[in-house]
Amino acid sequence: MSEDQKVTSLVFIPFPIMSHLATAVKTAKLLADRDDRLSITVLAMKLPIDTLISSYTKNSPDARVKIVELPEDEPTFSELMKSSKNFFFRYIESQKDTVRDAVVEITKSSRSSRIAGIVIDMFCTPMIDVANELGVPTYMFFSSGSATLGLMFHLQSLRDDSNVDVMEYQDSDAEISVPTFVNPVPATVWPSPVFDKDSGFLDFARRFRETKGIMVNTFLEFETHQIRSLSDDKKIPPVYPVGPILQADADETDQEKQKHGEIMGWLDRQPDLSVVFLCFGTHGCLDGDQVKEIAVALENSGDRFLWSLRKPPPEEKIVFLGDYENPEEVLPKGFLERTREIGKVIGWAPQMAVLSHPAVGGFVSHCGWNSTLESVWCGVPMAVWPLSAEQQLNAFLLVKEFEMAVAIKMDYKKDSNVIVGVETIEKAISQLMDRENEIRVKIRALKEKSRMALIEGGSSYNYLKRFVDNVINNVS
Repeated sequence: MSEDQKVTSLVFIPFPIMSHLATAVKTAKLLADRDDRLSITVLAMKLPIDTLISSYTKNSPDARVKIVELPEDEPTFSELMKSSKNFFFRYIESQKDTVRDAVVEITKSSRSSRIAGIVIDMFCTPMIDVANELGVPTYMFFSSGSATLGLMFHLQSLRDDSNVDVMEYQDSDAEISVPTFVNPVPATVWPSPVFDKDSGFLDFARRFRETKGIMVNTFLEFETHQIRSLSDDKKIPPVYPVGPILQADADETDQEKQKHGEIMGWLDRQPDLSVVFLCFGTHGCLDGDQVKEIAVALENSGDRFLWSLRKPPPEEKIVFLGDYENPEEVLPKGFLERTREIGKVIGWAPQMAVLSHPAVGGFVSHCGWNSTLESVWCGVPMAVWPLSAEQQLNAFLLVKEFEMAVAIKMDYKKDSNVIVGVETIEKAISQLMDRENEIRVKIRALKEKSRMALIEGGSSYNYLKRFVDNVINNVS
């Protein structure tokens, strides 16, 4: 086979939890659909705990997107588990040899293709070493937004180029200018790993600069200033906003299918735009005292509600959230009976299906980036209640920069023992569900733009083509 006829192959290395792997698989499919010269292998690292990714790894979404599950590494896992601190990042570092062997095997097994690059997750920067060893370019898929990417680059540059100790900002009310934000950004909304010396959070950003290009799960019409700011900085690799890439629908268990049907049936009986949906993501939960404050606020508001109430995992255990067998153990006495006509408390929620339902008029969210994009895609206004990771920053972006969300508590920290009171929650829900609220107009307009970005001639469609051209030109 001649060089011209060879298929160009990309290897994706996602972070092995559902929210990251799902969008990586969807991105791989987008790329394969775009250019028939591309074939893609997704390497799925396995952990001896259920990271909820199995429904995505069982079936490849496309003949030219192959998902390869890497062998489970029980001895390394057990050794690393002796300390849960930064466990996932330490596990990724430990898997470099396994990934290298898998990439070498892919190269050997296909004479008709050439590996044009390794596409790493934002948290898989150790794999840049593997790519360098094999003489292959590295690209990155950044599953958060451009604003967060810009803050990471800026803080890393302050630390490494200007000798600023960012730890001095911990617990301070200071605000700093960041190129990807119009407003000064308070330290209280920076991602908490910035202030964890062991997390290596800003070291990730330093290594991002080594890549040949960064795909970002956002779109130009949403983060216009943010994307242009990144693109104007010559010290940053080319940035390709290719979103919104929403999580592919996972295969539901029989139990989840039944719950899905019950939830949709209940929503079908509610008037349009009448229901406030409360959901705090795959990892988001609140303690009992806070749950009671929410319950009283919902009851006082009189609004119809659908509440995804999740049970916290045991302390110091790396497991995911469960559902309460009896939600009454954390809710005020008699709450379920008193709100039976207007509300429904559930555990797991089919979030995208709920947000797409015409009865849903507002979304109280932890402000994870996937949830933010789903809210925009469905045109449902948000009240933001961030819990961890970069969620505080996403909340600041939506409330202060874009003025398109209601704030409940933007600098809420899960470990700060802060209880948000009934009045604050009730007031936010009232604002959110107000039919005349201007944020409804903004998010409806964005809903249309999010769809236009992905179709032929749209901004994300064009950026994806540029990315493919970059990859293929780098091996030509």
